[in-house]
Amino acid sequence: MAMNIDRIEEGDLTEEDNHNQEEESSKIKSQKLMKWGLLLLLSCICSFIGVTGGPLLLRLYFLHGGSRKWLSGWLQMAGFPILFIPLTVLYAKRDRSLPNIEFFASRKLLFYASLIGLVQGIDIFMYCYGLSFLPVTTSSLLFTTQLASTSFISFVWVKQKFTPYTINAIVVIIMGSILLGIQRAGDRPPGVTNSQYLLGFFISIAAAAILGFILVSTQVAYAKANQGMTYTIVLQFQACLAFFATLICTIGSLINKDFSEMQREAGDFDLGAKTYYLVLASNMVVWQLMFTGRVGIIFCTSSLFAGVMSAALLPISQIAAVITFHENFTGEKGIALALALWGFTSYFYGSYKNTKTRSRKPHEATERAKQPTK
Repeated sequence: MAMNIDRIEEGDLTEEDNHNQEEESSKIKSQKLMKWGLLLLLSCICSFIGVTGGPLLLRLYFLHGGSRKWLSGWLQMAGFPILFIPLTVLYAKRDRSLPNIEFFASRKLLFYASLIGLVQGIDIFMYCYGLSFLPVTTSSLLFTTQLASTSFISFVWVKQKFTPYTINAIVVIIMGSILLGIQRAGDRPPGVTNSQYLLGFFISIAAAAILGFILVSTQVAYAKANQGMTYTIVLQFQACLAFFATLICTIGSLINKDFSEMQREAGDFDLGAKTYYLVLASNMVVWQLMFTGRVGIIFCTSSLFAGVMSAALLPISQIAAVITFHENFTGEKGIALALALWGFTSYFYGSYKNTKTRSRKPHEATERAKQPTK
């Protein structure tokens, strides 16, 4: 803007030309903002479907006769071939005048994806192991602690600034998790011993902490890719990550003989063999939608926002679990949920204030620049 004013004063640019340039620039910004908003909305919808539906389908598998932990982890990651459908469409519609680096992910980025995928495979197994001993409501509440690990790792690794609102959110969420641990006696599903409940409790906490590392490392991988990030490249990143996570779960399933037990499990499944395979297939699709939505949210915003978004869907997951499986919603769970919502509200309000402050500063600087010097 200041440059255009100087050019008008020098006679190189008329006021009409300057107005046209500003209008064109404004249209381009509006189009980019609209595309960004639509992509973020699509990613949030995918995340919503996965975060609410994934745990329910997985718990359905365990409740009615399923018991293979590695197989259940494999199901979460093995649906990645569905990503080749949008990738094929995007490849066919790509601008052929641009170099391949504009469409294909670099080797460096795919290498980062493979490393993160190996960690993801272990984390998925831990999550499934914990959920096999816990109600969905408890498991979901415990996984909100990933916000604490995501915030801490973001602070150390990507220099994410802490605010009083962020600290408040972390503290109250951890308080809720401690409360759940205290009330374990009345929360155990039928057939689960006290030691199994505790094991599932602490493994779920550990899996949530590892998830925080995965979220932040994904953001770091985007930043260190040495290429312009597009959503097409993000989908390739997720496909590569899921492939290596699937590889880990495949090795674990083979060692544990989970694949060979599928036919027996299908025969013993309470809801029938057809429903058994339908539950397995649904897990593959729904979980992959969740992971795809998560990397899309990180691409559009940040790893911390992705963590908050996943945790913000907690109330819906809680209600769905109570309705579907008739799980007990104890007073302790109610308090833990209230603390979680308090934490999320605190975080979102802090983010809103920071955004408002940052947007005000450039405007103030522009106004000062327009003022004539004395």
